[in-house]
Amino acid sequence: MTTTFTTTTLRWARGIRLGRWQTYAALGLAAILALGAFTALRARAATSYVTAPASVQTLVSSVTASGAVNPQNEVSVGTQASGTISQIDVDYNSKVTKGEVLARLDPSTFTAQLDQAEAALAQARAQAAQASATADGADAAVTIAGDDAGAQNAALAAAQDAVAKAQAALTLAQQNATRDSALLSQGYLAASTVQSDDATVAQDQSDVASAQAAVVEARAQAAAGNATVGESGSSAAAQADAAQAAQAAVASAQANVTADQLNLDHTVIVSPVDGTVVARDVAVGQTVAASLQTPTLFTIAQNLEQMEVDINVAEPDIGNVKAGDTVDFSVLAYPNRTFTGTVSQVRINPQTVDNVVTYDVVVLTGNADGALLPGMTANATIDVGSAPNALVVPTAALAWTPNANATAQSSSPWGSTAAGASGAALTAGSNATVYALRDGKPLPVPVKVLLSTSTQAAVTPARPGALAAGDPVVVATNAATHAAHPSGSSPMQPSGAAMRGIH
Repeated sequence: MTTTFTTTTLRWARGIRLGRWQTYAALGLAAILALGAFTALRARAATSYVTAPASVQTLVSSVTASGAVNPQNEVSVGTQASGTISQIDVDYNSKVTKGEVLARLDPSTFTAQLDQAEAALAQARAQAAQASATADGADAAVTIAGDDAGAQNAALAAAQDAVAKAQAALTLAQQNATRDSALLSQGYLAASTVQSDDATVAQDQSDVASAQAAVVEARAQAAAGNATVGESGSSAAAQADAAQAAQAAVASAQANVTADQLNLDHTVIVSPVDGTVVARDVAVGQTVAASLQTPTLFTIAQNLEQMEVDINVAEPDIGNVKAGDTVDFSVLAYPNRTFTGTVSQVRINPQTVDNVVTYDVVVLTGNADGALLPGMTANATIDVGSAPNALVVPTAALAWTPNANATAQSSSPWGSTAAGASGAALTAGSNATVYALRDGKPLPVPVKVLLSTSTQAAVTPARPGALAAGDPVVVATNAATHAAHPSGSSPMQPSGAAMRGIH
């Protein structure tokens, strides 16, 4: 085509017999037009697409991490008493039962303390018995004093009654004497009668004075008796307080005996659970001090047939891990064996080492054959998502657009993440677009992302049937540009990239 165009132009130039410079200008214009036509044809032929077929498969998203194998329930056994280890009855790997003796401390010091406390208790009990007897005597004295005071008060009351009777008799005698004196003056009575009346009055006056003196004496005796009752009551109260204090001393001495007995009992260290001894941190003759904190003597694993794997999962991955996820892991002791467990707990306590934040994920696993030992290093894979029998495409297909030759990136304060055509991260439930190759042309197919990994994504087309298994989807573009050429190449000579066909 280029050759024909150039020849016709020359013939036209010769036919019109132009000047030399006009002929050269016409030839240059023809060359430029030929180069432009060639460049356009080359650009159309140079564009080719790298494709990958969509497929139906089960896509699994996983998180990898490492951790350590530990018993599910591990008990540290210490001592509440300080002393010297005199006997050890178990060793590493020993099977123990609850209450079984593990070790003994030298009990001599605690035995002496217990004996001293028991002696002090006996003395306190004797003093309490004596104080109680004294208090009982004081109570009896109070009773006697009360009885005496009652009798004296009764005597006072009788004396007061006698005074009243004497006063009545005196009054009657005085009345009789007055009456008889009047009758004597009238001559109705003899003088002897009046004299007798006067003698009776004098006698009654004497009786009243005697009765009043008896009242004064009885009152004094009653006051003394009442004072004796008060003194006896005060003494009895004091003796009761002393008896109560003696009883409190007995209780204190008994508490000391109980404490010393407990200390003596603590010299015998027993297992709190059934299990296996996995660590022994003491030896015979070693001194242990429990003054500040309880030292650990033994570590007992309750059930080595049920283990847990504590996995350190990094911060970017922890959001995908949840309880119930399946975990496959291996240990260095058995590199060709895969163990299986289940995520039991995602602990929210962060651990930061060298500015890297991780979280502890607890995985429960069986260990019936005893192959897993405490402390083994586990390399685990946690299945955090699954899309069974899904339509799967490469993640590059979700990132490719007709105007971009590189994977689009979505901006993030934490860095770049692979994104689809829309620029959104490939998260489950997000919308994206893939380009299926139809008759050599990329056609957009809207899809919804079901699950994504670093290399693949499970999708479902927005329109049923728009994308099927085996359909080629574009993942990249091979395009030879003409803005620059390889060293030594000619724009008239097509490059090797331009000769590639469409896939």
